[in-house]
Amino acid sequence: MAERRTAIQLTKPRTKRINTPAIQNSTTSCGLEDLAEIKLAGILLSMLPVALSIAGSDPSGGAGIQADLKTFHQFEVYGEAVITLLTVQNTVNTERVELAAPDLVFEQIRAVLEDIPPVAIKTGALGSDEVVRAVARALEGFPATLVVDPVMTSKHGRALASEPASKAIREVLLGRAELVTPNIPEAEAFTGIAIHTTEDMRRAALCLRKMGARDVLIKGGHLRGSPTDVLLTGDRWHEFPAERLLTRHTHGTGCAYSAAITAALARGMNLAEAVTSAKQYISEAIRTAPGLGRGQGPVNHHAPWR
Repeated sequence: MAERRTAIQLTKPRTKRINTPAIQNSTTSCGLEDLAEIKLAGILLSMLPVALSIAGSDPSGGAGIQADLKTFHQFEVYGEAVITLLTVQNTVNTERVELAAPDLVFEQIRAVLEDIPPVAIKTGALGSDEVVRAVARALEGFPATLVVDPVMTSKHGRALASEPASKAIREVLLGRAELVTPNIPEAEAFTGIAIHTTEDMRRAALCLRKMGARDVLIKGGHLRGSPTDVLLTGDRWHEFPAERLLTRHTHGTGCAYSAAITAALARGMNLAEAVTSAKQYISEAIRTAPGLGRGQGPVNHHAPWR
């Protein structure tokens, strides 16, 4: 009996479902207190928000799927992951990228959607146009908020998306997305607009909307001066300035930022609230980076949020 209580307690924050047959069979051996605990656990777990990341793997843990899952957990969201590519990388360099087969990516997504359906989904590095189209097919008709982070290169400049993949994102994912979150180089590549100011960022955001994106957040980390982000949501503009922190430890910043937005949306925040919370989180994560690695180290995924 004690073992059963312990198992339930340990799985409360981690599990989406309770095994119903096990609960029914327990009536012959459990007291009323045990049944009440099981029922409460089921109620709590049914309320747990779920988010899915479809992205690449970073074995050093600073970016990609690993960063996304840490960020989801920090936001008290149950995280799921579909891997699109494997990398050989650390804080110093990226040596190798291997793409997952499109059918494998498709089947991973469908397996997740039919069992533990997420409220919000983000995409990161997708690698090839075939994978992009497999993702679009797998998500077709699924009613979840989609955040597209169009990752094109690693922190060390290694390509994580081909030109055909970028074209496929424009063709089959932008129109499906609730939000697209390019950094300045990515926004320039998609729109052809040279970006040097926040006014340039606004023009690029409008261009991305014409391509099909519903709402657009252009991240300003590559701007000179204050790293101001620009959000276009509906017919309203929002700017999110931040202090420029002098640190080399920014590996996976974009991944954690978009994951934080996705987690906040899964928790029920509106888009402006989600970006505000995520911006505060990622700024603190950079400020309190643990200083790991010999190169561009990871941010602090355990940073507080509000």
